[in-house]
Amino acid sequence: MQTRKKYIFLTFLASWLLLFFFGRDQLRHFAFFSGRKTEARRNWPRWTDRSLLKSFADSEELQSDGDPSLPSPRERRAARLSVYKNSRCRMETCFDFSSIDTLDRDHLSGQYVRNVDEKIRGFPLWNGGRNHLIFNLYSGTWPNYTEDLGFDIGQAILAKASFYTESFRPGFDISIPLFPKDHPQRGGEKGWLYQDSVPPKKKYLLVFKGKRYLTGIGSSTRNALHHIHNGKDIISLTTCKHGKDWEKHKDTRCDKDNVDYEKFNYQELLHNSTFCIVPRGRRLGSFRFLEALQAACIPVLLSDGWELPFAEAIDWGKAAVVGNERLLLQIPSAVRCIHPERVLAFQQQTQFLWDAYFSSVDKIVHTTLEIIKDRLLPHRSRSRFLWNTLPGGLLALPEFSTHLGDFPFYYLQHGSSPSAKFTAFIRAVSPAGSLSQPILRLIQAVSGSQYCAQILVLWSCEKPPPPSGKWPQTTVPLTIIQGRGKLSDRFFPYAAIQTDAVLSLDEHTSLSTSEVDFAFTVWRSFPDRIVGFPTQSHFWDPEQKRWGYTSKWTNEVSIVLTTAAFYHRYYHSLFTEYLPAGLRELVDGLAACEDILMNVLVAAVTKLPPIKVTQRKQHKESVSQQVKGTTGRFSQHQDCLNQLADWFGYMPLVSSQLRLDPVLFKDQVSVLRKKYPRLEKP
Repeated sequence: MQTRKKYIFLTFLASWLLLFFFGRDQLRHFAFFSGRKTEARRNWPRWTDRSLLKSFADSEELQSDGDPSLPSPRERRAARLSVYKNSRCRMETCFDFSSIDTLDRDHLSGQYVRNVDEKIRGFPLWNGGRNHLIFNLYSGTWPNYTEDLGFDIGQAILAKASFYTESFRPGFDISIPLFPKDHPQRGGEKGWLYQDSVPPKKKYLLVFKGKRYLTGIGSSTRNALHHIHNGKDIISLTTCKHGKDWEKHKDTRCDKDNVDYEKFNYQELLHNSTFCIVPRGRRLGSFRFLEALQAACIPVLLSDGWELPFAEAIDWGKAAVVGNERLLLQIPSAVRCIHPERVLAFQQQTQFLWDAYFSSVDKIVHTTLEIIKDRLLPHRSRSRFLWNTLPGGLLALPEFSTHLGDFPFYYLQHGSSPSAKFTAFIRAVSPAGSLSQPILRLIQAVSGSQYCAQILVLWSCEKPPPPSGKWPQTTVPLTIIQGRGKLSDRFFPYAAIQTDAVLSLDEHTSLSTSEVDFAFTVWRSFPDRIVGFPTQSHFWDPEQKRWGYTSKWTNEVSIVLTTAAFYHRYYHSLFTEYLPAGLRELVDGLAACEDILMNVLVAAVTKLPPIKVTQRKQHKESVSQQVKGTTGRFSQHQDCLNQLADWFGYMPLVSSQLRLDPVLFKDQVSVLRKKYPRLEKP
């Protein structure tokens, strides 16, 4: 019942939000799909745009209580009420919770809703289906399983599983995968193949285990599968036990097939086969399509006329073999001819597609909506390259850019490099409101880097920043940005940040110019990761049955604190515009939670750990002293970590034992031969 309610809610939400959006006058205010707030909220605060704001009010702008031309407070209140006539509205009084479940349109199903045509026409905003989106998983029923939904969808967009190409309206409808009722709402299970890993040679080349239909639609293909079974590297098993009266229709093969069927475990076959046959069932789609994707078992599709899920965006030629039902006997020789390198590419692509678009209901719905968004905004729509390359279309925000070189993920494929300079971004929170010695030393050290383009200071103190004459003279521009006092301010996509790299710093961070130079050099080789100095790690506590957080110096590292770290500026946009507002509110209320959320976000996007770089001994000791003085905050850190894991649906953080040191670091050679000799000084 809870799963059914979840499906109904998602369908209802998509329909109403699409209706709201399509009714807008300007498509550029597409706030729902991007997860962004209104344009005014997105662009505020633009604290660097002070030249556009007056710092004083003209005398005629000031209101005077004695001016008879001004309305009285009672008149102003009456005017507001006339505009907001329903100002007393609450969700329980002014929101229509009624919805219609359109997911299961098989009239033999217990979930079938009757009289949908009459009910849907009763919606005051239905308008013949215009600007509506309808989700459907099952249509038609025995014996023909037609595409008929039992009601007129009118001009509504249909997002449907098992979509027949002749019924599909290209560029309008969307084909979605068939998924089970227990499919996770968010997060979802990981694929079975580790990213960029080479799987061991599988025991079987090609497998199938499933029901065969003795009569009716879909029976011809499944009845023929036994012809390719050789009992060695090709296993094709079927059972006749399907339906209440299967024994009435059993043939001479059924008894033997049923016995052989029980000799193999379905999950073991998935794990140990290179290719998995995905034939049509009664309908064109089947659950085994997603099961094969997750298992890195390359789907061999035998479902003529099936419009593949999200084919408008996804290039299935890189992840599946599309066969012809009438040429079943040619399948074994066809898959044997595929080169091992291409097989590996297929397997890795199945894992990417599973994780990016299919592992949860949220991702399936989100992908549907983002494809529609690309249609509406073609001037900034995502290319098929973005949809089919890590990290995927959902994580390549077109609001940020449509140019591949602006993202941190595609430099290697295109033989380019990130910009050769960085922006230092220092967060100042000192209650005194004055410039302390640590921040002065930090500014001098950072500005001395040959790679520093500019320094931005996020002033998050209650008192105003010191006048320009109090700030140190630097060889690079230094700009003060007035913050709002929120921890999440440090990851706002400020327009002043123009370089690819951001060096995030706290005012009490102690770094030398050599450390900065070396860390930036490392980051340019790993522009999609967080590269920095102070580190933490997470672990699973079996006694507490929750995630733990530690700052102990161990070999395992999964978090690099953003008090001294490089990362790509795109992550500011993802943090602010991709993550829901509730997560940003969470980090504003918990100490150092913004560090954890940024690391969780980057790990969720890249599936990779951060990178730790060399620190001076003196810096290590100062960090260790700070940690000892803040042990009471670790409970908040752990609360933050566990709440984030709950929201993502899994733990995205990845641990690593990698640490990068300069060549000849600590080697017994002349200091003159070392590129970063100052790193060894205490």
